[in-house]
Amino acid sequence: MPQIFTAFASEARVNNDVIEGLQSIDYRHVRNRHDVGAIGTDERVAVYFGLRFVTGALRVASGNATLDGLLDSGTEFVVSTVLRHGDASRKVTFEGCVLDEKTFTLSTEAHGEAVYTFSATRVREE
Repeated sequence: MPQIFTAFASEARVNNDVIEGLQSIDYRHVRNRHDVGAIGTDERVAVYFGLRFVTGALRVASGNATLDGLLDSGTEFVVSTVLRHGDASRKVTFEGCVLDEKTFTLSTEAHGEAVYTFSATRVREE
């Protein structure tokens, strides 16, 4: 049976500080891959893996002073999330994070939203 998590029951922290107003968290974990072909054929005979790339984005209602400070300082931080629904939960931790970018949007009849884009050294899912 699939695990379904809800944003309402989940939480995220930056260096143990709860991210107030968090609307969403998105992340991508990619392994750099190189295919090796055999001489005289068009088939792959091996695959070598290289760097891992972990990127993510935190969408926050209006903004977050902690994240703004980290963007200005360039200091590394940890993002830890607990995804929940009922009794089911999963912990996802991003280590060695640095903020790459912040965007801000304010539209008619809506609240402001800041999107903080980060990259991480690694992601751990438990």
